[in-house]
Amino acid sequence: MSTGTDRPETEFPRTIGAPATRALAAAGYTRFEQLDGVPATELAALHGVGPKALRVLAEELAERGLSLR
Repeated sequence: MSTGTDRPETEFPRTIGAPATRALAAAGYTRFEQLDGVPATELAALHGVGPKALRVLAEELAERGLSLR
């Protein structure tokens, strides 16, 4: 299935950006539960994951009762 983009299938919101989505998927993260307890610095070290993506992910995790470390 091709959507015409290079965006992998994840449950992360589009607002984090395609580069962040690709970086997270390449690191094995495709679901919010997988990010629970992961150090924010580890995610920030991924090419494409910037402050906006981290903020959006942290907000989405908090809504689910989860959090980055």
